[in-house]
Amino acid sequence: FLADNFFTDSCTNTESNVVNTPRVDGVVLHRPFMPTVEGTLCLTGHHLILSSRQDNTEELWLLHSNIDSIEKRFLGSLGTIVALSTLDSVSLMYPYFYRPMFETDEWRLSNVNRNFAVCASYPPLVAVPRDVDDDTLRKAVSFRHGGRFPVLSYYHKKNGMVMMRSGQPLTGTNGRRCKEDEKLINATLRPGKRGYVIDTRTISVAQQAKARGGGFESEANYPQWRRIHKAIERSNVLQDSLVKLVEACNDQSHSMDRWLSKLEASNWQTHVKEILTTACLAAQCIDRSVTSLAQIILDPACRTIHGFQGLVEREWLQPRHEAPVFLLFLDCVWQILRQFPCSFQFTERLLLLLFEHAYASQFGTFLGCSAAERVKLALPEKTVSLWSWLNELEHLRNPLYEPNSLVIWPSVAPQSLLLWEGVFLRWNRSPQSHEEAHEEVVHIIEYNKELQNKVNSLRRQLAQLETQEPQLHTP
Repeated sequence: FLADNFFTDSCTNTESNVVNTPRVDGVVLHRPFMPTVEGTLCLTGHHLILSSRQDNTEELWLLHSNIDSIEKRFLGSLGTIVALSTLDSVSLMYPYFYRPMFETDEWRLSNVNRNFAVCASYPPLVAVPRDVDDDTLRKAVSFRHGGRFPVLSYYHKKNGMVMMRSGQPLTGTNGRRCKEDEKLINATLRPGKRGYVIDTRTISVAQQAKARGGGFESEANYPQWRRIHKAIERSNVLQDSLVKLVEACNDQSHSMDRWLSKLEASNWQTHVKEILTTACLAAQCIDRSVTSLAQIILDPACRTIHGFQGLVEREWLQPRHEAPVFLLFLDCVWQILRQFPCSFQFTERLLLLLFEHAYASQFGTFLGCSAAERVKLALPEKTVSLWSWLNELEHLRNPLYEPNSLVIWPSVAPQSLLLWEGVFLRWNRSPQSHEEAHEEVVHIIEYNKELQNKVNSLRRQLAQLETQEPQLHTP
């Protein structure tokens, strides 16, 4: 990234011992679509800093954790870079040194997970039905994989229906049941209503899980619930798919047929379609009667900048999250944004920034895998929040935004889903045309506002003249 503010880049003793060659002169930086920069490369505990030492010339600050590979290794700076880019301790990472929901009559906030006592991958406060006490919750914990008992994920204000999330029930081959879990789930239903359990595994995988102590909700024990299987691939499959897609996008020597073949073989677009389809299914269940995307579809508040930040916090940062799955989520949001460009308060730039900072960042927001780990690492006290910076960036706002209170249903037809060029082809295209287009849109909107103000002014003048005209004809 380009540094446009001043901050201190500190080093620990460990990092200071690694930095043997802190400065190299005569370094040339080559970047796609941009002029070369020749200057001095400085090596700090967390950054590579390249500066031409000339006035009005940019400096490039690159986090060591953003370095993917080094082609030539020899003694000196490059060996040092390798060591600094592979530090294992989270407490040595840059965010440690960088300095610059609701409650209704039917629901309550429970602190049963205070100090992460019952589930390490849940936040300390969880929303649960008001009629279910904490003792019941503790007994339900032992019946769910990883202790992930059913908790509120989304409350639809329009009709009071909800989405909850949980781990698979530990029924096993003996058909074990837990009345406390049944009470907890049934407490979310209103009298005479039925619910839906969306299982993101295939039926065969869910059946096989019984042999390992897992399983699924039995219709006999959960008669008011209908189970729907909508398979979504797990993280390891998504990781392999992402690797194939990145390899295809970075290899520019392919013919068109070869490129399309490798793109199809990666199956990334198939995963995007599956996630969007499942989200639409969940949203349909809610509107009549893969939770984060369903909220984007249903809730206009989640399409605002602050609402989307809250969504990321409660659905991705507080529970345990994995990088390829989060990227797939951002890709799906981009697909919806592209189909409904006026319904989002933010632009693609916000999604790109979240993608970048999820992998490497000067902020501590994405460090750690769960709320429990973030508390253990004291991230809120020792690092700066990414949101505090993003909220100051005006260029993330969508100039075309018009609040839309309706449900937005994205198309999942193959011709409607595109490869996200902003991520996967970012080094193969110049960003200048997109920036110029954005500026032109802003200019057109401002000009339209000026014309509208002139029209309103002329209408007022005309109305005044029309009221004065009868007086002019009075004898």
